[in-house]
Amino acid sequence: MKPGPRRSISQADIVDAAFEIFEEKGGDAVSIRGVAARLGLTPTAMYTYFTSKNALQRAMVEQVFSKLDLAAASDPSVAWRARVRTLAADLRARFAEHPGAVVLVASGPLDGRHALTFGETLLEGFTSGGMPLADAARATVAVRAYVLGAITLDAAAAGTDTDAADAPAPLWTEATQHPLTESAALLGDDDAFATGLDRLLDGFGLPPAA
Repeated sequence: MKPGPRRSISQADIVDAAFEIFEEKGGDAVSIRGVAARLGLTPTAMYTYFTSKNALQRAMVEQVFSKLDLAAASDPSVAWRARVRTLAADLRARFAEHPGAVVLVASGPLDGRHALTFGETLLEGFTSGGMPLADAARATVAVRAYVLGAITLDAAAAGTDTDAADAPAPLWTEATQHPLTESAALLGDDDAFATGLDRLLDGFGLPPAA
């Protein structure tokens, strides 16, 4: 039987294929040639969509940001703190779908449409609480740094979630030399992210329900 015409390839198809490679083999394996081979394209054809690996990586970051539910974080009837918390938790959850993808953030500035809309929504949350724009800009940077830091720790923890036989040997085993660290680990505080974010927001001086 004669094969039918090949379906067209979209940028979304390319980004999806890049994430497949990323999750199978790691970030170093994501390349124009590798993604082209996965999709049955020539590298030359790939360059009509993305001119470099860096451009492809930035598109992958944009895809993560595109999945945020910004409508829920933009409701003016909701208090500013709840809006910021919702947005921060959503971003963390979206990156959790692609463990380790936070390293892609270093591929370039967060100046894609979806990433900028995320920042705009954060700014709206702070200014709706009465914060001057200059302070809101600083608060937005602080919250973004906090969330990306938490995502990095999540990825590191996920990397240790392996079978006992496959788990790497610990670099340091004398737990008694670090009693506070050991005790803190035993607390199992599942609300550490939300609690830390609240403490950060407290520092900006607006009332919680403003």
